[in-house]
Amino acid sequence: MNESTDDPKTPHEQSFERNGTAGDIDPATTAVEEDDEARLPESQDEPVEPVEEGTLAFGRAAIARAVRLAPASAGVYRMLNAAGDVLYVGKAKSVRKRLASYARPTGNAIRISRMIAATANVEIVSTATETEALLLEANLIKQLRPRFNVQLRDDKSFPYILLTGDHWAPQILKHRGAQTRPGSYFGPFASAGAVGRTITALQRAFLIRSCTDAFFESRTRPCLLYQIKRCSGPCTREIDFTGYSELVGEAKDFLSGRSRAVKEQLAREMEQASAGLEFERAALYRDRLAALSAVQAQQGINPRTLEEADVFAIHQEGGYSCVEVFFFRTGQNWGNRAYFPRADRSFSAAEVLGSFLAQFYEDKPPPRLVLLSHEIDERELLSEALTAKAGVKVEVSIPQRGEKRDLVNHALANAREALGRKLADSSSQMRLLQALAVTLGLPRVPKRIEVYDNSHIQGTNAVGAMIVAGTEGFAKNQYRKFNIRSEALTPGDDYAMMREVLERRFKRLLNDAPRAQQPAPPATAQATPDAATVAEDTAPQDDAPQWPDLVVIDGGLGQLSAAREILTTLGLADVPLIAVAKGPERDAGKETIFLPDRPPLKLEPRDPVLYFIQRMRDEAHRFVIGSHRKLRHKGIREAGLQEIAGIGPSRKRALLHHFGTLKAIEHASVADLAKVPGISAESARRIYEFFHSAAG
Repeated sequence: MNESTDDPKTPHEQSFERNGTAGDIDPATTAVEEDDEARLPESQDEPVEPVEEGTLAFGRAAIARAVRLAPASAGVYRMLNAAGDVLYVGKAKSVRKRLASYARPTGNAIRISRMIAATANVEIVSTATETEALLLEANLIKQLRPRFNVQLRDDKSFPYILLTGDHWAPQILKHRGAQTRPGSYFGPFASAGAVGRTITALQRAFLIRSCTDAFFESRTRPCLLYQIKRCSGPCTREIDFTGYSELVGEAKDFLSGRSRAVKEQLAREMEQASAGLEFERAALYRDRLAALSAVQAQQGINPRTLEEADVFAIHQEGGYSCVEVFFFRTGQNWGNRAYFPRADRSFSAAEVLGSFLAQFYEDKPPPRLVLLSHEIDERELLSEALTAKAGVKVEVSIPQRGEKRDLVNHALANAREALGRKLADSSSQMRLLQALAVTLGLPRVPKRIEVYDNSHIQGTNAVGAMIVAGTEGFAKNQYRKFNIRSEALTPGDDYAMMREVLERRFKRLLNDAPRAQQPAPPATAQATPDAATVAEDTAPQDDAPQWPDLVVIDGGLGQLSAAREILTTLGLADVPLIAVAKGPERDAGKETIFLPDRPPLKLEPRDPVLYFIQRMRDEAHRFVIGSHRKLRHKGIREAGLQEIAGIGPSRKRALLHHFGTLKAIEHASVADLAKVPGISAESARRIYEFFHSAAG
C-alpha cells in the first residue's frame, strides 16, 4: 500500500519498511518551499517562549525546525536526542509531510509522544526513490538499533552447503559468512545441525570428499571415510576424474531441486547392476538411494507444489512477539528458526512483521516467493525492494487456501509454541532473579549480571572473560574476552589478572557510559525488593542496561578482595559484588559465596538460587576456556610444533606430512600419533597431552 498524499502515515504505520544495503549519503539540508499540506499550525510559526528539554513542546519545536528544511521527496529521517543518540529511523515518500505529522499537537500514540518528547534534532537523507529509502532505512535500523524501532535482535548469519569450485575434486562443506570462495552455494539452512546432518547424508549418497585440500594432497592411502563408504577416494585415485565429476554433478542436481531425476537414475543403475549379477555394485546404489531418502525424511514437511519460498508467521502474547521462519528450497524443507524481535507492546502483529521482513533480508538473498501470516503495510513496496535486491521477481503473498496456507498455519503453530516456551523460560528466569536479589540482599532485582573468570596454563596465554546474564538468559552477543597483556604481572598471579580485567572493563564503561553515583545500601541491610520494585523491574525494557546490577567473580576471598579494591579505586564501591568459591574437591553444590563485609554464605545443595549461580559460573568457565584454547592454538600456529618438548623440525615435517594439517594432529589419538615415522610412544604421549591438557 503506497502512502496517501492527503493523510501522511504516522511512524506507527511506516516503521515496517526496511531492507537492503546503502552507501554513505550525506544528510540533505536543502531548503524547499513548504506546501499547504505540510504547513504547520500558525501557533507554531509564531515566536514562542523557550521550552524545557524533554517535553512534548520541546520535541515538536525541534521537529518543526526540521520540517522547514525537509524535502518533499522520498528519504529517510533520524530522530536524535540531546546526547546525539538515534531514537528512531523512519522512511517516507514525502519526508516533509511525514515530519509535519509529528509536529501536530494531537493524534499520536503514547509511544510516539514519548519519542517526540525525547527528540532534540532530526537528520534527513534524501533518496531517489521510495524503494531506495526502504532499503536504506533497514540498513540504518540494523546498524544503529534505535530504541523506538522494531529490532531484529538475532543477526547471526545462516549456514550454507558449499561445493567448492577451486579444486579438480570438489569438497563439500558447511559455509557461513561472505560467499567469496569459488563454488556452488546451497541454502540457507536454519541451523548448523541441519547442515551437518544433510552433509553426512549427501556423503553417503554421492561419496563426495569433505576433507581439506591440504589433507587431500597428503594422502597416500584412502582414509576411514572411504572404508565406511562415505567418500569415493579421489585423493588416491580410487575413482577417476570423470567418475568423480559425475558424482558432483548428481549432488548439484539434487541440491538444485532435481531430486526425483537423480533418484530415478540411481534406481535404473541399481536395476542394471542387479540384472548383470553385479550385486556388490547394486548394493552400493541401494545404499545411495537410502541415503537420499534419509535426507528428505529428516526435513519433515516437503511441499508438493512449492519449489522455493520462505514462510513467515507471527504470534503475539504477553507483550512479546515471535516470528517463525521456514525455509523451502528445491522443494525441500531446509529447517526453521524462531525470532523474538524487540518491539514496543503497542505494535500490532502486522506492524512487527512488516518491520522484521526488510531487516531480515538486509543481508540475505530473498527467494522468489515470500509467504506471510498477516497482511502488512506497503507489501507491494517490499516486493519491489526485494525484487531489486534479488534481480528476479519476488512475490510477497498472504495465501488464503491450499498447500501454501497449510504451510503458513504450520509455521503459525510453531510460532505459538516457541513463544510459549520463551514466556515460560522468561518467567522462570525472572523468578530466579527475584530469589537471587532476596538471597544476596540486593537493592533491586538485577537486570544485568556480569560474571568474570580467568584461564591460563602455568601463566602462559593468560586470558580473562566476562559473560552476561539477564532477564532473558545469557546475552552471548555481550560476552567479552581480555587478553592479559601487563608485562609487570607475575605469571600465574590470578589476583593481578582479575584486577587488570576489571580495571579495563570498568574504565572503558566509565568513559563510554558515565553513570550517576548511587549510594551503596548499608552493609548490614538485607534489602528485599517489594512488589512494586519487582513489577517495575520485570516489565519489558526498551534498552538493555550497560551497567551491571551484580558482579560475580569466580574465586574465593582473595579474588573478592582484589575485585573490591579496583572497584573502590575507580569510585564504584556501590556496585554489588560477590565471589563464588568451589567446594572441597571442587564438588558442585558445596560452593561458598563471599560478600563484602558480610559472613560467607552457603546455600542448600538443591537451592534453585545456588543452581542458578552454578550455571552462570560454569558458562563463564566454558567461555574463558574456549577463549584460552583459541589463544593457545594461535600461539602454536605461530611458534610451530617445536614448542612441544622433543619435537624439532624433522618430526614436525613428518607429522604434517602424515596428517596434513595441525588440526588433524590435534585431534589424533596417541596410537595414531605413534604410527608416524620417527615419533616414539613417549613423543606421541607428549604431543597428545600438549593438545589435551586442561586449562586452569
